[in-house]
Amino acid sequence: MKQTYDMKNPDLKLVSLILFSCTVFVQADRQTADMLARTLNNCVSGNEVHPTWAPDDSALYLHEAEQIFRIDTATGKRKTMINYDAIAKKIGNPNPRIERFTITDESDFTCLISADGKYYSIGIDGTHIRDIAPENDPFALPSFDHPVRSGDNGRETAVIFINNTDHPVQLFWTDSSGIQSPYNTLEPGAFYRQHTFAGHAWFANGLGFVASDEPGLAYLSPVQREPSSKPKRAESEQWTVSFRDNNLSVTERSKPGKKIQLTTDGTADCKYCGPTFESPDGRYLVAMKEQAGENRTIDLIEAAPRDQLQPRTLAIPYSKPGDRLAITKPVLFDLQTMKAIPLDDELFPNPWSVSEFHWSPDSDRFFFLYNERGHQTARLIAVQSKTGKAATVVEEKSSTFIDWTNKLKVHHLDKTDEAIWMSERSGWNHLYLINRKSGRITPITEGEWVVRGIERIDEEKREILLRVGGIYPEQDPYYIHYVRVGFDGSGLTRLTEGNGTHTISKSPQGGYYVDSWSRVNLPPVYELHRTSDGKKIMELGRADISEMLKCHPHLPEPFTAKGRDGQTDIYGVIFRPSDFDPGKKYPVVEDIYAGPQDFFVPKEFSPWRGLQRLAELGFVVVKIDGMGTNWRSKAFHDVCFKNLKDAGFPDRIAWMKAAAKKYPWMDLSRVGVYGTSAGGQNAMRAVLDYADFYKAAYADCGCHDNRMDKTWWNEQWMGWPVDESYIASSNMEDAHKLAGKLFLTVGMMDSNVDPSSTMQVVEELIKENKDFELMVFPSGSHGAGMGTYGTRLREQFFIRWLQP
Repeated sequence: MKQTYDMKNPDLKLVSLILFSCTVFVQADRQTADMLARTLNNCVSGNEVHPTWAPDDSALYLHEAEQIFRIDTATGKRKTMINYDAIAKKIGNPNPRIERFTITDESDFTCLISADGKYYSIGIDGTHIRDIAPENDPFALPSFDHPVRSGDNGRETAVIFINNTDHPVQLFWTDSSGIQSPYNTLEPGAFYRQHTFAGHAWFANGLGFVASDEPGLAYLSPVQREPSSKPKRAESEQWTVSFRDNNLSVTERSKPGKKIQLTTDGTADCKYCGPTFESPDGRYLVAMKEQAGENRTIDLIEAAPRDQLQPRTLAIPYSKPGDRLAITKPVLFDLQTMKAIPLDDELFPNPWSVSEFHWSPDSDRFFFLYNERGHQTARLIAVQSKTGKAATVVEEKSSTFIDWTNKLKVHHLDKTDEAIWMSERSGWNHLYLINRKSGRITPITEGEWVVRGIERIDEEKREILLRVGGIYPEQDPYYIHYVRVGFDGSGLTRLTEGNGTHTISKSPQGGYYVDSWSRVNLPPVYELHRTSDGKKIMELGRADISEMLKCHPHLPEPFTAKGRDGQTDIYGVIFRPSDFDPGKKYPVVEDIYAGPQDFFVPKEFSPWRGLQRLAELGFVVVKIDGMGTNWRSKAFHDVCFKNLKDAGFPDRIAWMKAAAKKYPWMDLSRVGVYGTSAGGQNAMRAVLDYADFYKAAYADCGCHDNRMDKTWWNEQWMGWPVDESYIASSNMEDAHKLAGKLFLTVGMMDSNVDPSSTMQVVEELIKENKDFELMVFPSGSHGAGMGTYGTRLREQFFIRWLQP
């Protein structure tokens, strides 16, 4: 029997009106948000400064207001260096624009000039201006004779295509999967500036190009450069190593026809393999022996392939927590006797990894880093080459986890038989000087702050340049600062101080540096400093956001509140709509990602962020780093151990309540949350355990059960062997607890998080007779629900459930 609906029914009319109004409202405001994004990105002047240094440190050169200025590093005096009128006359255009430049010496520049959609590379030597041939153009991007794939998004940049052929050329963008999307067609002689991101790949006329940090030229005739080639396998100095039928052979380079079989016991289940490491004197060789694991694969079903009608299945390697993994251990050979030297593996019985192999200069020992499966034991091990005897140089133990992906680092100092070692043994991430023979440990850095990374090690001066966080107690501890310190911990010099997050650009000789710093609510400041004492010589400039503030007067606001314990500071940021009215009440949406590998609240200034887009639809949008995320104390980080379901929610809720107490325009009776990957797991957990606070959750490509996700990420935080803690953190196991509104999305070609993780949650929700929404992207990869279509669905979802 056919069902009919009476549209005279007032209830049905109301439903139709709501749906229609919602769609029209979202479409209109999304267009406004798109326009605002384009406007804000184009109305900040001086947002980036890229210094070009004189080779001898005597000066730096800056490009400002279509001029190049020379700044004397000792005095800070500024001098104009080019004849702008001469450039205009040379190219026959009164308004040329300098895109970028390089310097050969004090007066010789090569500049990339644009004017009326055309681009020129010209040399400027005083008043003499010359053309630059394509094959000598320093701004020309390297070309590949085949398509290349896009990498991760870098900074915004541009590729300037120059069709120096005699025929039209179609331009394609190539994504990370190798799929090409057509863009413009360039006529012969045409110039085309393509906005893109560093690391993105483009293809035209049989040539592939990868965008760099600065705008670059892509000549579409292949004569510009020799095509880039893949790096060759590094070979040892005296021996060539080869593997065949699971065994190892060597050939002395001086006798290329004489191959020597070193092993015969290799099998498919226990094979010899690389990498290999030859001793400096050529006598010893370290290779690997690998015991096979179970080699799990998962099947991805591509239901709607672009190149054929019928679906197909793709099997990809994908180990999961608790799997029997391949075990790789080093083996040592004496290349004089052509025999193996037995190694006692008591100190490395169950490796997750063996890495950082390093020979002493005298070939007496080799070192390697042992990371035990479960990530609670790590050792720097030294092996005597003559005897194969292994000894521990330094050892790390943790009752929770060692953050091996970020904080397990070693740098060898061969001249003094020492090593620089990174460790959280004090409860904070710091560096230590290790005597490789005695094992004596001397702190290099210490205190309630963290080393974020090593920038440079000067072995002659015995100094280290470091990135650090939290060294100024009064500032946000996530702000990056730079310090210099001696190997013995003396002479700690702070090289940055402004209340913001910093990057520095050092001069060639290291005598000076440009410090660039900002906050989300402070545009970039640029300063010239002296390296010896960190003294500021002069301020080079500040970004001007006056025009931006006319369009959007409400900058993102950093906000700090106490966490669950009432003592620990929790940091976040608040985004408001451009037409913000403090007299109104706004629903609040949290963009969540609680992955323990990092922190995620933005710290540096940007004219536009994706979070602002949702705010433009009438929301206050927040981003918070709760306990369990990285780069605070070890205790702060350890909250995540065997407890990923926690996700810092008690801290997040406390933070939002504190913010709403200060800002009553935040309506905490209407709170939503969304996230991707681990953030998708977090978003769903919000409406399982905290539905009294979070009313609606949009969960994209979530790793909803850590037993279903990739091994390395999950065993790092949840431990090994797999135990009941995995069950306790599973959204699938807790699906019956769903109390808020939930929208699940998944890309069926996701090779990062197994799509079955989402589908198993769906199955449990159906069994529990729960209401929820689902969008499956048949050809979507990881993050499919955050694309253009998914973004529209997310916006409509929050409008339906959070806006009256």
